[in-house]
Amino acid sequence: MKSINFVYFGTPEFSVIILEELKQAGYLPSLIVTSPDRPVGRKHIVTPPPVKEWAKLHHIEYWQPEHPRDIEKELLKRKDDLFIVASYGYILPQSVLDIPRYGVLNVHTSLLPKYRGAAPIESVILNGEETTGSTIMRMTLGMDEGPIITQSQFDIEADITKPELFEMLAHDGGKLLASILPDYLRGKCSPIEQNHSEATYCGKIQKSDGDITHDTDIVRWRKYRAYYGWPGVFVFDNGTRLKITNARYENDTFVIEKVIPEGKNEMDYEQYQNNHKNKNT
Repeated sequence: MKSINFVYFGTPEFSVIILEELKQAGYLPSLIVTSPDRPVGRKHIVTPPPVKEWAKLHHIEYWQPEHPRDIEKELLKRKDDLFIVASYGYILPQSVLDIPRYGVLNVHTSLLPKYRGAAPIESVILNGEETTGSTIMRMTLGMDEGPIITQSQFDIEADITKPELFEMLAHDGGKLLASILPDYLRGKCSPIEQNHSEATYCGKIQKSDGDITHDTDIVRWRKYRAYYGWPGVFVFDNGTRLKITNARYENDTFVIEKVIPEGKNEMDYEQYQNNHKNKNT
């Protein structure tokens, strides 16, 4: 079964981790489809997506279309058995979903039907969930609405940050996908339709979401962990924007430890407060 021809659609580091888990289980794609190289950072340096780098390292053919519909005819000619999608970044049209004989499998980072959409990892933390998991589903045209092949579930720590949960779910999803592939390809899995009435949705995160100036302490703590890395969290102190780079939650209180005042270097929050007091005296 590990000789099956499949096309892998993915773009960021999350997708690379899943590829690594598939490789460890003996599954390598015959083709990788990823996004085009894009300008990154303040200097707008054109940078390849992580999945492209992985493909080059493993000598696997890769395509970088502007949109998956641009390669529909080429995919039809290949006659691959299966497509796998993991954080690709584009919606596959129905004409592409219909190509492989075993359909299209997707790795989603929540226990569907909860947290459909773009930010399930952040949403789990924002809502104070104590458990989460991965879902392998057969893709349909609707956003995360496809029938479920299998799911995993595990507890998460109360102080977990997005990067930590991101890595846990990537490894978990990759292992789960690899474990179910043999039965799925033999037709031994019975996909279960989601209960759409229980669906919840989460949109894309914006930079402005990091403003925690007027939030309660528990909401501040959750946003700090959910937005750790990007977009980060900040408060306004008498017109000064303070990016919070380190904090803790102690005795039901959000305690700021380090900040970056706008236009300055990182400093202890206590030092910032002392400097601010001295200016006002």
